[in-house]
Amino acid sequence: MTNLAFIGGLGGWEILLIVLVLLIFFGAKRIPELAKGLGRGIREFKDATKEIKDEIEEGSRTTTTKS
Repeated sequence: MTNLAFIGGLGGWEILLIVLVLLIFFGAKRIPELAKGLGRGIREFKDATKEIKDEIEEGSRTTTTKS
């Protein structure tokens, strides 16, 4: 079985068990809401990371032009 990068070394049975536990705890109606919130959080994290990277690169450019 091929492993995807985001699930690491998990096999089919482990993934199935996780999905079943999520269904039991949250129910089928809440899972799309949770996934949407998780996706929004990941997107905000990536945007913040990109902003910080851009600021660092701009700071290094202004430092090298001053020298």
